[in-house]
Amino acid sequence: MDFILSRQSIRKYRKDVPIPREDIFDLLKAAMQAPSAGNEQAWQFIVIEDKKVLNELEKTQPYAPFLKDVNSAILVCGDLKLEQFKNFWSIDCSAATENILLAAHSKGIGAIWLGIYPMMERVEPTKKICKLPDHCIPISLIPLGYPDEKPVQQLRFDTDRIHLNFFNNKIN
Repeated sequence: MDFILSRQSIRKYRKDVPIPREDIFDLLKAAMQAPSAGNEQAWQFIVIEDKKVLNELEKTQPYAPFLKDVNSAILVCGDLKLEQFKNFWSIDCSAATENILLAAHSKGIGAIWLGIYPMMERVEPTKKICKLPDHCIPISLIPLGYPDEKPVQQLRFDTDRIHLNFFNNKIN
């Protein structure tokens, strides 16, 4: 439990240490173990290591100036050709994204979830930059790097958001 509670979004990375390809594959193995509707696994993953591509993607992400400091990132995409259960791909890809974040944390790799879908002003340029076919929709971009910061841990547990049986019936 402490492992999950200690995961933090990292925005400052050491520029001088690349992530080994073996570790990236481990993160992708974790992603593909995520649950999916009917086990459809309607996802594709783009490993981005080209600095030019990362710099272009930075322009599509208004809250990610740190993209220029990472050596790699993973783009999580929904593949509509693999979709069997309509519109569940975004939920499935979100579960895969969280698995990547947790796997990165387990290896001491910093990461952060950058949302793309459903914001079309981010989806379309990302599709163009990464040369995605029409049936692949980018949902999240996960920059990866060794942390150059230690954010203050924020516990977010809030009993005011827990209801018993129906809304506004507080649980004790």
